[in-house]
Amino acid sequence: MIKLCGFGLSNYYNKIKLVLLEKQIAFSEELVYPSQDEALLARSPLGKVPFIETEHGCLSESQAILEYLEDSYTELPLYPRDAFQRAKCRELIQHVELNVELIARRLYKAAFFGGTASDETRTEVRERLELSLKGLSKLAKFSPYIGGNVYTAADSVAWIHFGLISMTTQKMYGEDFIAKYLPATADYMSMIGKRLHVQAVAADRANAMAEFMANK
Repeated sequence: MIKLCGFGLSNYYNKIKLVLLEKQIAFSEELVYPSQDEALLARSPLGKVPFIETEHGCLSESQAILEYLEDSYTELPLYPRDAFQRAKCRELIQHVELNVELIARRLYKAAFFGGTASDETRTEVRERLELSLKGLSKLAKFSPYIGGNVYTAADSVAWIHFGLISMTTQKMYGEDFIAKYLPATADYMSMIGKRLHVQAVAADRANAMAEFMANK
């Protein structure tokens, strides 16, 4: 059985958890926090989460994990069968994670965990986020799913990240950049939020947040 290792506040942990649920893959969970402990480094080379344990060994990096799950558990695919459409699905994932989420991530500590962000950082992140979201708006179809008329891995990724990015820009700039540059997102997020597996991940994430705040 797959073991998913990480913690429930991590976007990327929840990305893999949602994929596992959508593909109906049996799995267990182990609470693991990032560290440089030697025992963890033996399982995840940079001490990062999430990672999974499989019968073949450990695997880190969420996109590599997603691809492994897709290739190994083919009964309920989350990528289109057509080669070009599969590539378009991957393109969406790359844009959401590398060109949007990774940029917004620079503000998470200031937005949610009592950190600070310099004016220079705030300005740079704003400029890059706005540019990237304009680019993403040219790719996202929302018809009704982000890549077309079928739920794919790109939807699992988008739902996980869009909400946090939206909250981040509202806190840091007083403006929801997701709503501004992807106006169809409100209906889209409402639709995705009705999926049973999405609701399960959302509930677990809320519980993890409540536990974190209680122990803060």
